[in-house]
Amino acid sequence: MVRPILSTVSSAAAGTEADVLVVGVRPGVDGGPATTVGADFLGDLDLAAIGVTGAKDQLVRLPGTGVAASSVALVGLGSATDAAAVRSAAGSAVRQLPLVGSIAIALPTDSAELVEAALEGAALGSYAFTAHKGTGTTGPARGDQRIAVVAPAGVEVDTTRASVVAEAASTVRDLVNTAAGDLGPSDVADVAQGLAADLPLTVEVLDEHELEAQGFGGIAGVGRGSVRPPRLVVVRYAPESASKHLALVGKGITFDSGGLSLKPAASMLGMKTDMTGAATVLAATVAAAKLGLDTKVTAWLCLAENMPSGSATRPGDVLTLKNGKTVEVTNTDAEGRLVLGDGMAAASLERPDAIVDVATLTGAQVVALGDRTTGLMGSDDLVAQVRAIADAVAEPIWPMPLPEELDARLASDVADMVNATVGNPAGGMLLAGKFLERFVGEGIPWAHLDIAGPSEHKGGGYGWLGKGATGVMVRTLISLAEELQSK
Repeated sequence: MVRPILSTVSSAAAGTEADVLVVGVRPGVDGGPATTVGADFLGDLDLAAIGVTGAKDQLVRLPGTGVAASSVALVGLGSATDAAAVRSAAGSAVRQLPLVGSIAIALPTDSAELVEAALEGAALGSYAFTAHKGTGTTGPARGDQRIAVVAPAGVEVDTTRASVVAEAASTVRDLVNTAAGDLGPSDVADVAQGLAADLPLTVEVLDEHELEAQGFGGIAGVGRGSVRPPRLVVVRYAPESASKHLALVGKGITFDSGGLSLKPAASMLGMKTDMTGAATVLAATVAAAKLGLDTKVTAWLCLAENMPSGSATRPGDVLTLKNGKTVEVTNTDAEGRLVLGDGMAAASLERPDAIVDVATLTGAQVVALGDRTTGLMGSDDLVAQVRAIADAVAEPIWPMPLPEELDARLASDVADMVNATVGNPAGGMLLAGKFLERFVGEGIPWAHLDIAGPSEHKGGGYGWLGKGATGVMVRTLISLAEELQSK
């Protein structure tokens, strides 16, 4: 994992020594020319002549004339200069300067909030995944960078939080980007134990035999077809002074072939990402421990590999989940809700103050909300709280309903419910939410995050993100745990 060395400096931007000095540019007003922000030291630079527009993610690099830095990078801020714009621009600049050893960032940072945003964005933008690069790789790899954010005198920000948050996002991205053949359920359990070492965390791992014995029929049933058995990993952060308990439940399908309801080849490609939810709740809990938050956080990683074989769960089989409810499996490719049901039922037994589950759950989420916006469902008050936090940290999210009429579609002739309505795709994201709702303990606030689209970025880079896993929602969950401290 690449770890940037973050700092702040109070010297004037023009006098700050670095390989590259990053300066922000805003688009012109009413068609006028673009303008630099807080960079009078650049003089009367003709931005139009060099094609600088101030559009988001545009980066133009110039020789460092008249400044202590070797070169200047002009990065587009877009029309805003708030924390979201600064975070995005700092991340975009660092992402596009992978081979630069030292970077000074001179964006609009006249408050602690903006300095924190610049640090966080820069750290997020420094991510690189090279685990599968071989000896045939050409070109140098990104190394650890020294990144300094220019802050006004008197504005002091500890870089610790930005580093921890970025490292949490990198943990998610590393796990999700890793090939499924190298990361089965037991491997994720090993990673969790490694991350917990030297931190005030405890880790409990249930193997396939313990899952069966303790009534985790969903996780056991989904993982039955694989030669790599399922696991339930419970990671606990429990400071003695904490008065609030946040339970995080993550879908951890390390590879999803669809099981006996086999996916088409094109749909199977990329299914290593189906464990993003588990990676997210793990990373958020580790971050809570590193930050020393005064909130109890418990992560439930529901891990299985969904494969077809002679021992796999069949369509028509009935599974009994942790809370005793039975499910007729009508589609083995609707497996995520089965493992989550177990995790949510188990989490409910501890009566936490809130349960949040995170899952790459439905293709319907992508159809409804696209590739960047997370679907949000659950209890009204917690949904409103999570939405406000996600908006504050600039993670796009949108609340969706849980219509009562969908309950009828979950009816089974032989069990308490079915896991899917084969042949009727209407409201697929909402139907999955209605299924999960049945595994939340009575009276416990609950929020469901469907991150099927936003979990992976497949297009060109934007902000701090390149192609691959995004680490979406880990920043929201960390902020939620922080906010619960004061409740």
